[in-house]
Amino acid sequence: MSNQKINVKGTEIAIFNRKEEDYISLTDIARYKDSERSDYVLQNWIRNRSTIEFLGLWEKINNPNFKPIEFDGFKNESGTNSFSLTPKKWIAATSAIGLISKPGRFGGGTYAHKDIAFEFASWISAEFKLYLIKEFQRLKEEENKRLAVGWDTRRMLTKINYRIHTDAVKEHLVPKEISKPLSNIIFANEADLLNKALFGVTAKEWQEKNPGLEGNIRDYADVTQLVCLANLEVLNAEFIRQGLLQMERLVRLNQIAIIQMKSLTANNSIRKLG
Repeated sequence: MSNQKINVKGTEIAIFNRKEEDYISLTDIARYKDSERSDYVLQNWIRNRSTIEFLGLWEKINNPNFKPIEFDGFKNESGTNSFSLTPKKWIAATSAIGLISKPGRFGGGTYAHKDIAFEFASWISAEFKLYLIKEFQRLKEEENKRLAVGWDTRRMLTKINYRIHTDAVKEHLVPKEISKPLSNIIFANEADLLNKALFGVTAKEWQEKNPGLEGNIRDYADVTQLVCLANLEVLNAEFIRQGLLQMERLVRLNQIAIIQMKSLTANNSIRKLG
């Protein structure tokens, strides 16, 4: 959800995603209170003892590299007239991850994990916080709907390629006049060939390792794995038509799966689909 914006009571609030976590612009939220002195608003908030205690608690829960000694120093100093603190100083001193300082004229400023951003919004205005949460939830619901549509599309793509795969199996591997149970075994073996090449386990092995999960291994595949699986189905169909033995096909498909997964997991466009 990179570089998206929501409108909260006439104020545009920027949001970006970092390591699967949503961060909301505190600078934009501060502009709602004072459009000319957003930095001053932020500094007033972060120097409060209650704010420092909240930030420290959040970091202790979520950040194993957080520096508690530096945090204690800030907490002990807070409340005095001479005490001052900025987000940049907090981040640098404590190795905090809940706040992020982004450079740049456009989209720059101080961002915070949504937990912290909602706390800051509450300090600004209880009404503003409620509207912020409402708009943020609306954005996430729209995102989830798009992901659901994308998931259906990816599953359909896999089904289409699976038909190519099963047709090749039927044409070249299933003998004529074979019994239905035996043909099912042949199809299952070829499906497990793909499972083994990509996931490293057969369907049965996966079920034995995950007795509490419903469905099969492919139902829990991520987008990169589904794209790779669709490619492997087409390639295996071609290898079957070429008359390659199953063991040779397994080795080739596994090598291809390794190469493709390295490429797919590094592709931002593919990751955005999932």
